[in-house]
Amino acid sequence: MKAHDGMYIDGAWRPADGRDTIEVVNPADEQVIGRVPAGDALDVDAAVRAARAALPGWAATLPAERAARLAALRDVLVVRKDEIAETVTAELGSPPKLSQAVHAAAPIAVAGSYAELAATYAFEEKVGNSVVHHEPVGVVAAITPWNYPLHQIVAKVAPALAAGCTIVLKPAEDTPLTAQLFAEAVHEAGVPAGVFNLVTGLGPVAGQALAEHPGVDLVSFTGSTAVGRRIGATAGAAVKKVALELGGKSANVILPSADLARAVNVGVANVMSNSGQTCSAWTRMLVSADRYDEAVELAAEAAAKYGDRIGPVVNAKQRERVRGYIEKGVAEGARLVAGGPEAPREQGYFVAPTVFADVTRDMTIAQEEIFGPVLSILRYEDEEDALRIANGTVYGLAGAVWAGDEAEAVAFARRMDTGQVDINGGRFNPLAPFGGYKQSGVGRELGAHGLSEYLQTKSLQF
Repeated sequence: MKAHDGMYIDGAWRPADGRDTIEVVNPADEQVIGRVPAGDALDVDAAVRAARAALPGWAATLPAERAARLAALRDVLVVRKDEIAETVTAELGSPPKLSQAVHAAAPIAVAGSYAELAATYAFEEKVGNSVVHHEPVGVVAAITPWNYPLHQIVAKVAPALAAGCTIVLKPAEDTPLTAQLFAEAVHEAGVPAGVFNLVTGLGPVAGQALAEHPGVDLVSFTGSTAVGRRIGATAGAAVKKVALELGGKSANVILPSADLARAVNVGVANVMSNSGQTCSAWTRMLVSADRYDEAVELAAEAAAKYGDRIGPVVNAKQRERVRGYIEKGVAEGARLVAGGPEAPREQGYFVAPTVFADVTRDMTIAQEEIFGPVLSILRYEDEEDALRIANGTVYGLAGAVWAGDEAEAVAFARRMDTGQVDINGGRFNPLAPFGGYKQSGVGRELGAHGLSEYLQTKSLQF
């Protein structure tokens, strides 16, 4: 795992414009494990120019050729799976098993899905006396977060490649080594020069320059709602297309007929996975009043098992942010039944797996995204009350419903204002659209719906 000291632009590693660098820190032991260039507007401009120059040729390739490059990319990722997992563990602090099972495996599945879609997608269709042609939107600015560093990259780059777009990627500054590894994989897969470009750097510098660049046709961003608003405003001023996957405060609704023990245990596991750094995590558990005390006891017991099993949060700033929310929960009257703000270890950016009971819907910890291993358990009186609580935030990214009768769970899920709902522990599906309602974003990722984000339509009348 050796950091490159340049940018991947136009098919080669080239020196950065400036001399500033970004330290990459292992959040588990707080040691510097590498340094990457801090790109600036000149680096971004060079990358966008390379992408624009490569666009006509790549857009003109047959879908079968794009599918072949994506299949080759998937195969390279398979070969380098162990290296990917080791890199994510080093710069994100993810436990090795999670890095293998999720951080390395999920991007491989997504890349493979787009290799198949590129070959089968209906890029042209007959509608009455018209032929509707779907063509690439152009140059894509992909700005990705640190919590699932490779998955979020592949979820943007793979459909963009399948569509015939060219790309400039600006990864999160906390996890740039995974992005550099991905650039190597793209090169090994034989993707033509200029089709994919990588600029490392800080969000307010490289990210902003990329979002504002007149040579960019679409900005695809995953991250906080606050930054998403700024990117949306910037793109809107230029009438530029955006795809935004933003924050969440997802509800895990356990209806009275559900298997309570299973619903609670799976719900706690969902929140603790990736140290709570998942935008779609079910951070609000909703339980009926008559089963509430039992659920709290089960959740506290389940959370206690994760003390030595979860990794750190990504950096010191995030650790203090999460601990601040825990302190605010206590101050506002929530009852702490597991964990707390105290650091569980002397070294590393660790936060104790935390569970709050007696949380009311208006408390800060019930409304704002914490992005750490913190669960809030709320009481509801009846099904309508549960629905009001579930829909009672500015977010609408994900959720879950549990019931003894699947039809009952589905009926409730259809009334939730959210982009995806897991029924009785339903598994993640890389072909299903992922994205949110309300302030959780605009657009969808994954599957055919994700591919359509990178296309524009032209009608030919006969």
